[in-house]
Amino acid sequence: MRWFVWVGLVVLLSTGAAYADIYQQIDAGAATVNDEVIAWRRDLHQHPELSNREVRTAALVADALRTLNIEVTTGIARTGVVGVLRGGQAGGVVALRADMDALPVVETTGLAFASTVRSQYDGESVGVMHACGHDNHVAILLGVATVLAGIREQLPGTVKFIFQPAEEGAPAGEEGGADVMVAEGVLENPHVDAIFGLHVMQLDEVGQVSVRARGLMASSQRFEIDITGRQSHGAMPWAGVDPIVIGAQIVTALQTIVARSVDITSAPAVVTVGTFHSGVRYNIIPGTATLKGTIRTFDPTDAEVLPRRVRDIAVAIAGAMGGSASMTLGDANPVTFNDPTLTQRMRPSLVRVYGDANVLEKPPQTTAEDFSFYQQHVPGMFFFVGVRPAGVPASQAIPNHSPQFDADEGALENAVRAMATLAVDYLEG
Repeated sequence: MRWFVWVGLVVLLSTGAAYADIYQQIDAGAATVNDEVIAWRRDLHQHPELSNREVRTAALVADALRTLNIEVTTGIARTGVVGVLRGGQAGGVVALRADMDALPVVETTGLAFASTVRSQYDGESVGVMHACGHDNHVAILLGVATVLAGIREQLPGTVKFIFQPAEEGAPAGEEGGADVMVAEGVLENPHVDAIFGLHVMQLDEVGQVSVRARGLMASSQRFEIDITGRQSHGAMPWAGVDPIVIGAQIVTALQTIVARSVDITSAPAVVTVGTFHSGVRYNIIPGTATLKGTIRTFDPTDAEVLPRRVRDIAVAIAGAMGGSASMTLGDANPVTFNDPTLTQRMRPSLVRVYGDANVLEKPPQTTAEDFSFYQQHVPGMFFFVGVRPAGVPASQAIPNHSPQFDADEGALENAVRAMATLAVDYLEG
């Protein structure tokens, strides 16, 4: 009996030593590659590309992965890149995902590596900026690939690195994003057992992360309202039907939906109009106007009811004012839902990197993520990495999608450690 106890103790001690050794290698690798991660991030930030147009970014990613002797597949969902790192020992498969696309935003950060790129978006010439921080995500995951490739012989299983285009949504008339990646088999060959992703936000300070089980981010659905009036001279508005005035009334009325139709004590919701296009000249009342916006919900009933309320309000107001309106809906992103069992199991991995006091649980966020499509097929966990500079109060945090958004690069090394640790710990079981 004592012999079995002694053997068990030896196995336990050797396993603990192996864990300590692999953690030390992860930490050392993350420190070593950090300068390169920062360089990648700055290069990507200076050369952003819009959704489904991430050609340069994809080439950079593929070249970096091939340098690490990682199996590479390109052209998934147009510009997506997948790398497969097979460990030296048999085991499961874990996926790590980063999104690659930028936004049609003119950057005003004043950074030395600020973007001056311009492109075409929805028929307009626009500035392009990594205003959502995806440049950081790509650089972090390349850093993780570098670290894990350095310890591949110790990995008990396979790591799949997913670099995804079009998280912000494909251009009009195109498909793209996580759902297309899934449809094209990104979770198969080999089959993925679990998936992890992250997002930089100034929600938290550098050195902090946020994660919660179940609903982390809202479902989202795009809408477009087309208003038809009757064109006339700007000096004779009575001779026409002004779609701009109709649109203004619709925008105002839509704000009452959440305020008066949703029980926000049970689940948050948002209806936002993001664009209002109409007219070509100051003294012509145009014949049409177009509103585009987004609906964010957590409750399934709200997800069904709110689009209907938006349509009913738009049609009724336009009709009452002598015009007409119609609405089209885009496909919906599901709620970003962190598998409760997986989240509980993997929280210690984040604690190891950040410390228990710095692994926070925040209320659900009304931002949205198409990472949710992966979570519909395999257990997944998504978390936020704090990139607000230390000492900056939360009231001065710069939101994602702002032309002023930036990420404190001091957060990158720990983010690499966190993703690498999650992969190793999941595979080790």
